[in-house]
Amino acid sequence: MTKVKEQIETLAVEQETELKNLIVYNDDVNTFDFVIESLIKICKHELEQAEQCTWIIHYNGKCQVKEGSFDELAPMCLSLLNRGITAEVQ
Repeated sequence: MTKVKEQIETLAVEQETELKNLIVYNDDVNTFDFVIESLIKICKHELEQAEQCTWIIHYNGKCQVKEGSFDELAPMCLSLLNRGITAEVQ
């Protein structure tokens, strides 16, 4: 019985600390400068990182811009959505 309880507790901890990805999608509305500025302000990117992510979004249709816990990424995602940038946490 103790072994099962330990396994359940371990699984619960793994789920709580499971890393998620903040994905930003390309659109035909937002400018490069606006997306770059948003990534710097909301995701705390450096200029070069924000520029690279923006080009990846443009050419690939999407980019993982941040990795972290759901609790960390959800407010960032909401802020991007509020700016009209299509994003989701996966």
